[in-house]
Amino acid sequence: MDAAFTEEQDQIRRTLRALLDKRCGPDEVRAAVRTPAGHDEALWRQLAGQLGLPGLALPTAYGGAGCGPTELALACEETGRAVLPAPLIGTAVLAAPLILALGGERRRAALLPALAAGESTATLVVPGGQLATALALTGPNDGDWAGGGRAGGIQARADGGTWRLYGEAGQVLDGHTADVLVVAAHTGGFARSRTLLFTVRATGPDGEEAPGLLRTRQTAMDETRPQARIELREVEAELLGDDPSGGDGAADAVAAALAATGATAAACLAAEAVGAADAALSRTVGYVKERTQFGRPLGSFQAVQHRLADLYVAVQAARSAAYYAAWAAGAGRPEPGVGALALAQALETLRAVAAEAVQLHGGLGFTWEHAAHLYFKRAACDELLLGPVHRLRARAAEQAGLFGGGAGTATGVGADALAGPAVRAAVGA
Repeated sequence: MDAAFTEEQDQIRRTLRALLDKRCGPDEVRAAVRTPAGHDEALWRQLAGQLGLPGLALPTAYGGAGCGPTELALACEETGRAVLPAPLIGTAVLAAPLILALGGERRRAALLPALAAGESTATLVVPGGQLATALALTGPNDGDWAGGGRAGGIQARADGGTWRLYGEAGQVLDGHTADVLVVAAHTGGFARSRTLLFTVRATGPDGEEAPGLLRTRQTAMDETRPQARIELREVEAELLGDDPSGGDGAADAVAAALAATGATAAACLAAEAVGAADAALSRTVGYVKERTQFGRPLGSFQAVQHRLADLYVAVQAARSAAYYAAWAAGAGRPEPGVGALALAQALETLRAVAAEAVQLHGGLGFTWEHAAHLYFKRAACDELLLGPVHRLRARAAEQAGLFGGGAGTATGVGADALAGPAVRAAVGA
């Protein structure tokens, strides 16, 4: 592994940081999240048109930049620093890779160029708040997480040459504005239970909602991550896959595609959390240098210095883990659980840094209006959406076969031989 970044990668970081420093300060973030879209649409168009951000990891054949998970993770680190409210995660990290992996040439050509250009957005719809499970980050994604043939979740049925979806899902990232929904739905009933992915055109050419689709923006503590409730009442959908009948082999392909997407998503979300933690720490260091107490700067007290030094080490460790997870996902040879471990470490670090930022800003930091709470809310809500941390680590340990019944015992190979150094160190083995 070459740990040095290329000139192109450094340029992506510099350009994106310069733009966000000008256009995405705390006041701009608060103004953007209170708009109907939940983000600054003009800024999103600028990020797409000038920097090609939503198409960064898409092939050039579909209008993308032809980069990989490492470049996308570096971009997410910069958007995390600014706590940018934008449909980047739903579009570029979750939906687009699934369309690329399963869509077939016709669906790719129809959907991906518009996503890469920022002309439309997309997101992944998973029922029951099971996003982390669907991405194989907190548990195996081969179970009944999409409904299991029972009432609830989202059900799909074939209707002549089309498919119809019925059900609902909450906590859908940017679900109230996404133009394309990649929906995980259960089909086959009890006898032939399987989970497949479908695409739904949420908006028509004139901006009207698809018949039978109802979308409601939900109240979220972290307003920079807009979420919506999606209700589908016999909504027409198209199967995402090569087999139009959605046979048994299609379910295996869906599970594999979701797991691969989960590895990249974990690295990108970990990098985003690291960027937020780094920005919160920098703001706190700057504050304690200026704030005086007992006639001297607050940062001159040894106890404060020790606390900040510990946070700095934690941020650097989490950054290294996120970079390694991104490299492993891009290399196509990820060690078991690397993405989940990097995400767990980054979320835990952001939570610790945000809490200390509130504390060290004193009475000012406890006010909801202070910038420290943008990071505090992001830390709390990301763990609710993607964690919790202990489940991410437990899944990584299970995949590495550290406690029996995992990869090590299944193949007859010792757990230490299968679990890489990063995995063993992170779980304390």
